[in-house]
Amino acid sequence: MPNDDDYVYDDESGEWVPASNLRAKQAEAAKAAEVVVRDSHGTVLADGDQVTLIKDLEVKGAGQVLRRGTLIKSIRLTGDPQEIDCRYDGIKGLVLRAEFVKKR
Repeated sequence: MPNDDDYVYDDESGEWVPASNLRAKQAEAAKAAEVVVRDSHGTVLADGDQVTLIKDLEVKGAGQVLRRGTLIKSIRLTGDPQEIDCRYDGIKGLVLRAEFVKKR
């Protein structure tokens, strides 16, 4: 006979379900919610990747232009599939659009 500890209440369905089923369902939902960020060539980007700019970009507020071919090290994904967060000398809080970079 199963223990009461083996079943949990699922708010979505309104039923008591085995804990293993609920964990599998939650894992599927988390995997579906993952944001996939792709560069200009369709390559998947991840935290810590290095990217190269494919176009000259004027940085608003910094009065600086980042030239084509500039290497950006150690990017961070933001949760938005079109934006990446990164650092560059003299520019703090730089956010680039994924369509203007390619993975190195």
